[in-house]
Amino acid sequence: MKWLLPEYIQDMLPEEAWRIEGMRRDVLELLRRNGYQLVSPPLLEYAESLLINDSADMDLRSFKLVDQLSGRTLAVRADITPQVARIDAHLLNRQGIARLCYAGSVLHTQPSGLMRTREPLQIGAELYGHAGIESDLEVQLLMLQVLALLGVAGVHLDLGHVAVFRSLARRAEVPAELEGELFSALQRKDVPALQALVADLPQQTQAALLALPRLYGGVEVIAQARAVLPDYPELRAALDDLAQAAHLQGVACEIGIDLAELRGYHYHSGMVFAAYHEGSHDAIAMGGRYDDVGKAFGRARPATGFSMDLRQLHGLLAKRSLGKGIHAPYRQDAALDLAIAGLREQGEVVVVDLLGKAEYHPELNCDRELVLRNGNWVVVAMKN
Repeated sequence: MKWLLPEYIQDMLPEEAWRIEGMRRDVLELLRRNGYQLVSPPLLEYAESLLINDSADMDLRSFKLVDQLSGRTLAVRADITPQVARIDAHLLNRQGIARLCYAGSVLHTQPSGLMRTREPLQIGAELYGHAGIESDLEVQLLMLQVLALLGVAGVHLDLGHVAVFRSLARRAEVPAELEGELFSALQRKDVPALQALVADLPQQTQAALLALPRLYGGVEVIAQARAVLPDYPELRAALDDLAQAAHLQGVACEIGIDLAELRGYHYHSGMVFAAYHEGSHDAIAMGGRYDDVGKAFGRARPATGFSMDLRQLHGLLAKRSLGKGIHAPYRQDAALDLAIAGLREQGEVVVVDLLGKAEYHPELNCDRELVLRNGNWVVVAMKN
């Protein structure tokens, strides 16, 4: 059965393909108006270029093959963010702030969530060269504006900050292996496992780490965290950042704080965020700060950004048929050709019926037709 596709790989048929293309154009235009410049990296690169800080997660998600020209290992991109970081650090090499955006397919070895494709159409924006909260707020607001533009309403914005956990681990000089185990337990919110892992740590660190899974809820969590967590300067600064981001309450439907959320911990360095919608089991957009990732490409830069999958977002939107076109007969007629060309220049879809039969074919998706009346070709409503 040669027509079968691999699991979690799908074709896009005309209605979906045209609508997603329209979404892509609309989002890129919004990003352009906000000063973001479009880049288009290649589908595959040397594998080591695509792994952020040698991320094991990214390694497992990436398809790999051997380059017949160099003998080196290539990988099909599973995320465009590392490629954009490479472009900023190595090719553009600008001083100050750089705002870049992108849109393209990525490929995953495994689906990233329930009912997700292994070939997402990733679109996003990255801001380089600014380490302050202002750039975090810019990309978070921009992500919410993109979702609103696409018609995704009722968005819940979830905020976290990896510096909270990282501060506790570094202050207690937690070994790297134990830090990884603590990270996994926190992601699962597995309190019994967490209790066993912290047993030999200082009492203050134990109490703080055990508090993190409970520090989840609305913006009131920030005040609760200030009361129960150590007053380390870097931890206090992280909570201050979250407090400022909580002011996006007027743009998002609601805001949640989760101090055990460590998505992308191995390369994120500051605030992380994700947008959720009742129509999806998984986050519909996500991002965060990932300072100094460009160091692997020769230039460390502060960076923050977001991305989303247009194919996933398309599934959340109300179904809407494509606009109807104009049916035209096939005939050797210069006047007809001029009429068709004029309509197309005006933006109309004109479909010439090559079968040349008198009856209308529904697959042409037309609600009007070109007819010859009094020597002129005119558009009239199509009869049922």
